Amino acid sequence: MYVYVSSSMEKIELLQSVSLFWDLPNEQLGYIAHQMIPKKYTSGEYFFLEDSEGEQCFFVIRGSVKVTRLSKDGREVILAILSEGEFFGEMSLLDGDARSANVIALEDTKVFTLNRQDFLNVIKENPLIAIELLKVLGQRLRKSDRQITSLSLSDAEKRIALCILRIADEQGTIQRGLVSIIKMPIQQDLANMSGTSRETVSRTLKLFETEGFITRDGRKLIILDYKKFGREFDF
Repeated sequence: MYVYVSSSMEKIELLQSVSLFWDLPNEQLGYIAHQMIPKKYTSGEYFFLEDSEGEQCFFVIRGSVKVTRLSKDGREVILAILSEGEFFGEMSLLDGDARSANVIALEDTKVFTLNRQDFLNVIKENPLIAIELLKVLGQRLRKSDRQITSLSLSDAEKRIALCILRIADEQGTIQRGLVSIIKMPIQQDLANMSGTSRETVSRTLKLFETEGFITRDGRKLIILDYKKFGREFDF
């Protein structure tokens, strides 16, 4: 990780890509940007470890990260993949507890960091941010509930299908009725998200292609009929 220099105007423009700040005028964005420190992390680098102290939250400006925990048998379980415009690390700042997960850069990633007191001050002084934060936390809770349901299913195909739908909801773009995911997680990460093996993911993706649910081109995956795909697996 290293710190890089960023102008105030560049900070404001970059903050406009973060959903938490969409409704704020430039004057307020400028104040918040002044409190933030821009940093860059290389692919595979840890932002923080589970159970470490939480003194900062992070706003993803470029790149993507994965949020993980280790199972009792030492396997990596991916809880979420976050990309541009999303944020993480806020829970420790809100409740004062230790970090609940590990966060790792999936690629070279640029973030803004905000320390605990500045983060709490921003929330207190901007009710719109507090409301948006509650919305995001509610959405994450719903996604966690879906993931728990997925992991409790005995059918690996259903678990993998739910992961694909979840990624589509978070990162997909709709065009002419098709849902495209430009940077699909690698198969091992998809296996860690669905509680299966890489071999099972590979076999299942080929099956989904054969049955006409998806097409693939490198890391790009297209869901040909989102609603039909969801209905097929009772979602």
